[in-house]
Parts: sequence; structure tokens; C-alpha cells
Amino acid sequence: MLNKMLLTLVLLGIPVLVVAGDVAVKPDHPDKYVVQKGDTLWDISGKFLQHPWLWPEVWRANPQIENPHLIYPGDVISLTYQDGQPILTLTRGAQAVSDRTVKLSPTIRVYEKAEAIPTIPIDAIKQFLMRPLVVSAEEMDYWPYVVSSYDEHLIAGTGNRIYVRGLADEDAGAERKRYAVYRKGKPYINPRKDKDAILGYEALYVGDAVIEKAGDPAVAVVAYSSREVLVGDRLAEESEADTNASFMPRPPDVEVSGNIISVVDGVSEIGQYQVVVLDLGTNDGVEVGNVLGIYQSGNVVRDRVASKIKEKEEDEKRLEFEYEDTSVVDRAVSSVANDIRDTKRAFDKTPLVAYLGKPGSTPEEIQLPEEYSGVLMIFRTFENVSYGLVMEAVKPIHIYDAVMNL
Repeated sequence: MLNKMLLTLVLLGIPVLVVAGDVAVKPDHPDKYVVQKGDTLWDISGKFLQHPWLWPEVWRANPQIENPHLIYPGDVISLTYQDGQPILTLTRGAQAVSDRTVKLSPTIRVYEKAEAIPTIPIDAIKQFLMRPLVVSAEEMDYWPYVVSSYDEHLIAGTGNRIYVRGLADEDAGAERKRYAVYRKGKPYINPRKDKDAILGYEALYVGDAVIEKAGDPAVAVVAYSSREVLVGDRLAEESEADTNASFMPRPPDVEVSGNIISVVDGVSEIGQYQVVVLDLGTNDGVEVGNVLGIYQSGNVVRDRVASKIKEKEEDEKRLEFEYEDTSVVDRAVSSVANDIRDTKRAFDKTPLVAYLGKPGSTPEEIQLPEEYSGVLMIFRTFENVSYGLVMEAVKPIHIYDAVMNL
């Protein structure tokens, strides 16, 4: 349900000054931008600022608006300079679309919260706001469960009847009540840190069911299924997503360092607006709204150049030793050894050996430095894991890439 809010006097046409301070401004920023339906605060700030997530820092210094994050289509945001400092100005509604000076009177405006543009694209995370998604090892064991399906079929789908046990007494008689159906999925672990430490389990969403007839077992109908419903699947009361949720980007209060351990849609390369799972949770000090940098994990490579230099130095040391031979026998042995060495050197210069290295040699292994890949914002937290939305991706992002304070 939409909540009426922000009933306030707005002096239309009087600009609101916001000093950007140390926030870096884009060199190609527009002078002004008219807010459009479908915009997000992150997108708009990205038109003016080099680091869009610093938007709250810019507006926090402004005492003139009760909630500056309630910005609406038609509002105009402009950037000017005063005393050498960049200043953002906000002008409400249609009064800003003209450069003419118009005498205006105070007026009362009533805004719907849902009409205000969101901080980030809510549609990308809506499903993750209304479902548990992460559970402990035994948590689902106490949820109501599917005991059978109509005609004892092994699987059920949309439109099929299922029988449910374990509903609470007050719920068992609540006909037409809607539940989400889940199955315990894979464990969340980070094998690069501790392959035996389970951080939680994925609650795999199966579908929705509606109670049609009370009892034990109760009769339900599968209203929607994204995959087959099986005996043993669990039910949880479905809640509405808070599409009015406001996410305020900010850095974590503590130093954090973790990894991306899973991606929801299972792709190998992760891009903008995809949801990822992090091995960081409330136990690590992260909160909803925290912004983290994503860094491509440095690969381990073999330094064949350094190995060849080392081999050359060893050959030169052996050659010096051979030149010290003084007896006829030693010189004869050295001559044979030189012939063998020359033959070996000719073999070592072949393209295959030049690339792979000499037989028996072990090239030195080094780890490349981490490379900046993008930015994510945490939008839901659990004890040991959290969900983040990739807001920017300057290069492909992968599972096990590092995340840390910017």
C-alpha cells in the first residue's frame, strides 16, 4: 500500500544549494538534468560525480530539505560553481524547465513515496527483498512441508494440488493464505578461506502455493512454480517486497575484506545489475547500503623469464669451473662435456622448450596484483553472508573476486 508522505511547503523556483566539498566532479558533466521516470539517484549522481556512491555525502550537508532523497520526475538538478566550489541545485517540478524568471508563491505539494525515484533499480532486487534466501543448517527443518501431491505424483507444478503438514493452528484454518515453497539448496562456502566452513544454505525458491482447505494435512494449490514441487519441499509465509525501501550508499564503518562466493543466476561472468553473494555478513560489520569495491583476484602465473636468467647464470658458473681444468684428462673430459652442453643448448633453443622451459625445470610462480573491476552495494544482510547488487562493472567480474573498502 502506498503511504502518503512528505507534506511540506516548497518554495518553487528558489534553488537549494548543496556544496560538494571534496567530491570529484566529472569533467563532461551536464549543466542541468531533468529527472525522468525510471531514473535512479545513483544514475543521476553518475552524470555529475566521478563516484556516484558519494551522493549522500553531497546532500547530507543540506539542512533545507526534510528528505533530499525524495526526488521526483520533472525535478531539475543543476551544477554550478560558487567561490570555486561545485554546487548542486534542485528545483522542483515544471517550474525548472524554463530559464525565465517567474514570481512564485509558496504552495503545498503532496508526494507519494512510490513516485519518488529510487536510489538503485528496485526491480533488479525485488525478489530478494521478499524471500529468506539464506538459512541455517536446521532452520528449514521446522517449516511446514509437502507430504504428498494429488494422486501421489512424484512432482507437482502450476495448478496441481499438494498436501501440506506442519502448519500452525492459526494458519491451518486460514484458507486462501499464500505461501512460498522452498528447497534447501547448496551450502555457501569460500574454499579459498576455509572449505569446511559453511556460512549458510541457499533457500531455493520453488514456487507459490495457496491454501484451499484447512486441516492436517491441509490442501493447497500450486499457484506458480519456477521448478517442480517435490515431496519434502518446505513452505514459508510469503511477504510483500518493500519496494519503497530506501538504500543510502555509504562506506562500511569497519575495514572489511571478502569474496564473491556465488552469483544468483549462475553465470560465469558477472555484469552490472546482477546479484552476487558475499562471504561477509552482519558478523563482519557490514550493513545494508554499504558500498564496496570489486577487485579481480590476481592470478598466479609462471615467470619463465626469471627462470631462464637463473639457468643462464648456472651455466656460466659451470663454464668457469670447466676453464679451471689443468690436466690433460680434465681437459678431455671438459671437451666432451662442452660438446654435450652445446647439443643441449641447441635443443633448449627450440620454440617448444623456449616456451615451456627446460625439462625438469620449475618456473617461478608469482601472484599478479588485484585489479579494480567495479562497485557493488549491499542490499540485504544475514549473519555470515550478504547480497550485493553490482552497480558498476568496468571489466568482467567472476566468482571469488575480492570485495573490500574503496
